[in-house]
This record gives sequence, structure tokens and C-alpha cells, in this order.
Amino acid sequence: MSASAAVRAAEHWAKARTFHHSRYPVARIASERCHSVSVCVPARECAATVGEVVGVLARLRAAGAIDEIVVVDAASADGTAGVAERAGARVLQEGELLGEYGPVLGKGDAMWRALPSFGGELVCFVDADTECFGEHFVTGLLGPLVCSPEASEVSFVKAFYRRPLDEDGDGGGRVNQLMARPALALFYPELARVRQPLAGEVAARRELLEALPFTTGYGVEVGMLIDAWRRVGLAGVAQVDLDEHRHHHQPLSALAPMAQAVLATIAAHLEFDELLDPWPERFEPSDAQLDAEAKWERIVDIDPMPTERPPIASLAAAPAVVPAPGAGAAPAAE
Repeated sequence: MSASAAVRAAEHWAKARTFHHSRYPVARIASERCHSVSVCVPARECAATVGEVVGVLARLRAAGAIDEIVVVDAASADGTAGVAERAGARVLQEGELLGEYGPVLGKGDAMWRALPSFGGELVCFVDADTECFGEHFVTGLLGPLVCSPEASEVSFVKAFYRRPLDEDGDGGGRVNQLMARPALALFYPELARVRQPLAGEVAARRELLEALPFTTGYGVEVGMLIDAWRRVGLAGVAQVDLDEHRHHHQPLSALAPMAQAVLATIAAHLEFDELLDPWPERFEPSDAQLDAEAKWERIVDIDPMPTERPPIASLAAAPAVVPAPGAGAAPAAE
């Protein structure tokens, strides 16, 4: 596809597949869905916010909009697991999942390891550190997967929102605006109109997620977006406006590793698509003057190859799936 055709495709997609969360109220999701729903909340040291998040999810469960709430905890020392359990979630410890793959390598790895433990046919991921979490964070994401007419084609949904930074109404999401969106526009122009490629809030059909590889670290969201688009095309992807997302912002010094991981993930996909030379070859011949030790130190410092877990569907013996309660029915009181 030519660059101009890709831009036109992105513009058409944005008009056809961008929705607002108000289109999908709780009652509509509860009445129209015909698939079971699991909501996963990856968490690390989030005791201050995870209780509110799970409390909102518990109300959605009681209303028949979702079936299962799973918090995947990273052995948090602040009591995150206990807070989540008391609020009504099932808590899994990431270090106890798929242990044969060694230590857990970040959020993407935790999401991947937890996937076989979900019972839902639809899976929604939300962040545990969100402040002022609302029901629309979940119902908005589920809407294009559940409600007609879009549900007939959509398999993967991303969130977007304003990210206030202090008093600035839209100053957050710095890595998203300065790295992810420009890189996608340059290298994958069909995805140029995805507003928040790094959003942690995403919903998808389970069978799609099981067919995708998962990047283990900060690159999981952008990697998942590219891989989902490859598999289902633009028509199978949607984005939903959730209005505003507030959470603790990282200091500027912490953003460089995140940006590097995002760029490395995009570069790895370009290599797979044969649009970029493999990493070692990119040092030759221009870096031939570097001695072996200096070249190795440069490679190690940049760490260009993010670890990627294989699709869950490809594993020879995945753990048994825990069934979720029946779709559309409120669970028994806990």
C-alpha cells in the first residue's frame, strides 16, 4: 500500500471506528452481550487505588455487565492483594503463573501469563493505578465488541483520553505523543490515527489475544496493537473516547526507558516485516572502526531486542481455563 493510500485508510478508519463511551451505558452492555467477560487488572504497589477500581468493577458484575474480576499482583509490598480481595477480586500472583518461563519480565509478561486463567470470551485490561475510575472505562471498551452493528466486525478495542498533567488539561501521555504516535505515523501509517497507542485500557476477543505474541515490558501495548492490526485489519480495530484519565505521572527521567522500549518494540516489528535490517547488521559497515568491546557496550546499553512471549494458543500444554460465571447473569454474593 502506498503512503498516500495508507493515510486515506487511516482517515477512513478514524471516522468509522472511533466512538464515545456514552454510546455504551451499563444497561446496554448488560442486555446486549452474549459472551462472558473477564476484566484483568495488572497491579504493582497500587493499594491506594486498586480498591476503588475493583469496587467499580464489582458493581458492573452485579449489574450483569461483566462476569469475572482478576487482579494480577506483582508481589506488592503495600498490601495491594489484600485490598483487591476484600473489594471483590480474585487475585493471582504473577510469579506463580507459567513459572517454566522464568522470572516475570514486566507488565506485558504478567498479562500474557494470566491469560490462560481467565474464563471470559471477551477480555478487558484496565490499569490499577487509575484515579477516579468509572464504569465507562470498561463499558466503553466492551461496547464495540458487544453492541450492533460494530460488534459484527470488531475484535480489538483501544481507549483514548485526555491526560491532565498538573493544571494542564492535556499535558500527560508524553511518551505516547512524542514517541509512539510519530513512530507509527512514519513506519505504520495505517495506524497513524490511533489516538492512544500506549493506553493500558484495551478489550479484545479472547481467541485473538491467544493468537498474539506479547512483548514483555513497556512495549506490550504498541506491540499488541500492531499484531492485532496485522491479524484482523483496520476494520477489526476500534478506539473509544473515555474522556479523561488521571493517575500518578512518572518524572521525566523515568520516561527514557519507556520511550526506548516502545521504539525497540516498533523496530522489532519492522525487522519482522523485513523493513529494517536485523540489529547486528545495522552496525556495519559504518561502525566497523569500533573495537569489539565498545560495540558490545553500545548494544547492551541500548538493549534493542525486547523479549516476546509466544501466542498462548501455540503452547503445548497451557494451564486449565477457569470458567467465568454464565454471561449475562449476576454472580452469587461473595
